[in-house]
Amino acid sequence: MFDLIRRHLLDHFFDRNGRVGVSADGAELVPQERADEVRGGQAEARFIVPADTRLRARVALHGRPQIPVEGADIVLLDAQTQRVHYADQFLGLGIARPRGWPERLAGLCKTPLFHQVARVFDVGTGRERQNKAERNPVGQLHLGLLVCLSLTATPLAAQPITEEDFIPFDADQARLGQLLFYDKILSGNRNISCGTCHHHDLAGTDGLSLGIGEGGVGLGPKRTPGEGSDRIAKRIPRNAPALWNLGHKDVRVLFHDGRLEISDIYGNGFDSPAEEWLPQGLESIIAAQALFPMTAQFEMAGNTGENEVIGAVKDRIDLGWPILAKRVRTIPAYGEMFVAAFDHIERPEDVTIVEIGNALAAFIGTEWANFDSPYDAFLTDGTPLPEDAERGRQLFFGEARCAQCHNGPLLSDQDFHAMALPAFGPGRTRQWDPIPRDVGRMGATDDLEDAYRFRTPPLRNVALTAPYGHNGAYSSLRDMVRHMADPVSMRSDWSPARAALPEVPWLAAVDYVIQSDRLEMERHAATLDVAPVALSDAQVDEIVAFLNSLTGVTAHERPLGRPDHVPSGLPVD
Repeated sequence: MFDLIRRHLLDHFFDRNGRVGVSADGAELVPQERADEVRGGQAEARFIVPADTRLRARVALHGRPQIPVEGADIVLLDAQTQRVHYADQFLGLGIARPRGWPERLAGLCKTPLFHQVARVFDVGTGRERQNKAERNPVGQLHLGLLVCLSLTATPLAAQPITEEDFIPFDADQARLGQLLFYDKILSGNRNISCGTCHHHDLAGTDGLSLGIGEGGVGLGPKRTPGEGSDRIAKRIPRNAPALWNLGHKDVRVLFHDGRLEISDIYGNGFDSPAEEWLPQGLESIIAAQALFPMTAQFEMAGNTGENEVIGAVKDRIDLGWPILAKRVRTIPAYGEMFVAAFDHIERPEDVTIVEIGNALAAFIGTEWANFDSPYDAFLTDGTPLPEDAERGRQLFFGEARCAQCHNGPLLSDQDFHAMALPAFGPGRTRQWDPIPRDVGRMGATDDLEDAYRFRTPPLRNVALTAPYGHNGAYSSLRDMVRHMADPVSMRSDWSPARAALPEVPWLAAVDYVIQSDRLEMERHAATLDVAPVALSDAQVDEIVAFLNSLTGVTAHERPLGRPDHVPSGLPVD
């Protein structure tokens, strides 16, 4: 306690800030900022209040929106960037920092914890004043008029998804992308397509915890690992992610470790494994994402020495794409379709991997757009959910704290969190780290702070896309909910029977070897970003009922579906 008070006094007297975390109703809504991210003695945080979070206003609001802090009941009137003191968060007394000439006087008032007095001197100068025209006028209420806000506030409503929220794609390009999506011509050995692991019959996934990629035979849970020299040499190290609503304009990061992000760091629009070698002209993050399975040895490219694509990729990640583009454009039917679908393509010889990626994106972005679930009807016109689903919704956005990470229109913060899922499989090994483990986001950033953290998956149509987790640790949605509520207990009780991992005898020795590494398991288990939540079996069932209400009425009725045949003449799974 002495150290806490000392830190508080020093912060205010000497204008020092440190890590900043902001929370509401006991759930942290924004990631903490490290000290090296604090600039000019102040820290910035973007506030996201989950839909339907119930907040109350019992404190005065100054010239700017009030910050929700742990244990406080506060209405957030405007989601602007705010500035908060480090010690304030520990004390549960966080307020926006005063700026301009009243700063020191307000600091003196705050020193003896006179926070309500300090707010009088916070006149909203500085950057927020520059954006005055854009500010919510409700956030400028006079201090003396806020007593009435102590009454219960209306629950915050989620913004429904509409067609306008999606990237517009060309219909002709989407039809071309449909054929490419199911054509094995894009794999090194011509034996697997995008649709093999993201099939319509399996709601855009493969139904497996860890996929059976290049060399396998069949589809979904019935897919076998192949035989003889063609058999698989390794399982796909991660679960095949669902494709639902990837065309939404809010999507900014993809892959379980976020190794593909919208960024102009390399001048091509994306921060990706290809870095500066990713070609320019890819019109969406989906188009960029679509190119990388083609370069992955165990997904689509094939083993070293088997074909020219994997040989080129081994030299440099982008060198296999021109080979695949030539395969496609030299098929007459494809050449004609590209000329017709792309205005800048005058002859088949002009087709590159960029047009192939953009066509695949047009198909994925339109084919898997779906927002007509019972929950969407609840958001748009107030149609009540079934009673159990409604109770689950209230738990999801309240006591269960699911919305701590699953927020926004897609029910994902698109951030990275450690949930201590059981480790198994070949791992996503790196050149200088051959241990069969998966360090998650750290694999993309090389930052130890990111170890074992994975991207929050969107939840729409989640009931259709089992197994769950970055490695498909749970086949049951109910088990996954239980793990999210109490990761430590569920991890200790986990067994391979909870997953969907087809038997591959020659890989059995590798499948669970990581669990024999005591130190790795201790590090993995110790990295956990959530506190356990006590949920009864009935409450878990109610949350599952709510998650089922996220399933679209037309989820199984896709606009184009699976084609019967493709221009290459190769078989369609």
